[in-house]
Amino acid sequence: MQVFFELILLVEMASSVVTGGAGFIGSHIVDALITRGDEVTVIDDLSTGRRENLRDALRAGATLEVLDVRDTAAVAAVFARVRPQHVFHLAAQIDVRRSVTDPWRDCETNVGGILAVLEAARRTGVERVVNTSTGGGLYGDATRLPTPEDHEILPLAPYGQSKLAAEGYAALYARLHGVSTVSLRYGNVYGPRQDVHGEAGVVAIFCGCLLEGRTPVIFGDGHQTRDWVEVSDVVAANLAAADGAGAAVTGAVNIGHGAETSLLDLVEALDRVGSRRGLRLPPPRFVAARAGEVTRSCLDVGRARAELAWRAQVGLEAGLERVLTSV
Repeated sequence: MQVFFELILLVEMASSVVTGGAGFIGSHIVDALITRGDEVTVIDDLSTGRRENLRDALRAGATLEVLDVRDTAAVAAVFARVRPQHVFHLAAQIDVRRSVTDPWRDCETNVGGILAVLEAARRTGVERVVNTSTGGGLYGDATRLPTPEDHEILPLAPYGQSKLAAEGYAALYARLHGVSTVSLRYGNVYGPRQDVHGEAGVVAIFCGCLLEGRTPVIFGDGHQTRDWVEVSDVVAANLAAADGAGAAVTGAVNIGHGAETSLLDLVEALDRVGSRRGLRLPPPRFVAARAGEVTRSCLDVGRARAELAWRAQVGLEAGLERVLTSV
């Protein structure tokens, strides 16, 4: 009888691959998959991801394959061995400024990487590929706010252009080969484990300033807005896009709060959170705006609500509390 139940559990256990799974967002997805009982294989070259982000997951049975997602043969070998049902593709070159100085490497990683994943998925019969994309990086200075998925694509850097190409390949493999794919266009994701990495790490940078009493630096006047979304909400969106009714959703889906928050508002919110801990954030120092920076960004998340039955749950101050608690 015990063997019978063990066989049932084995049959019901899903197998998932997370590329970039040692990174900020990817490692949180790995944790959620492990918690629900998946067999999880992480593909990460550890160039920006951190093994320590996977400490608990590895202890719980996850497997880490240290390899470059552009290595098509190595990716194919992993897929052939583990036969995943779900793939969460997060491995990417995410530094917008680096994409400007080295667009070729950006393209190799973001376009070559998803091609390696899609080919491996096609050959092994993967049920669902959830591709990570970007909202603000694609829409640029949008003329409609909140910005819907059908807005004109106007990237201001090669990073956005490569992510657009990756979305195109995901959609192509759905049409040409029947691979079920969806691309989630994130707002500005923040939360525990976030690296201080360009604009994407502004919350982490400012939290560090609060804890260390350093003066935060704002490029421009601080009135530029972003759509910040906490990482646990992004994890929930990924799971919703992989399972149940969400597994039928295709194309691009915005994932954000659907609200604009300026950098000045972020500073005020962080100062309020810090004051409850006896900490004060020094007044910011303003420097010249960076060329090519999006002025306003806010995502229309109506499709995610209607088709994924998903909406962001974590407010900004609660999210900031989580970041500070994790440090």
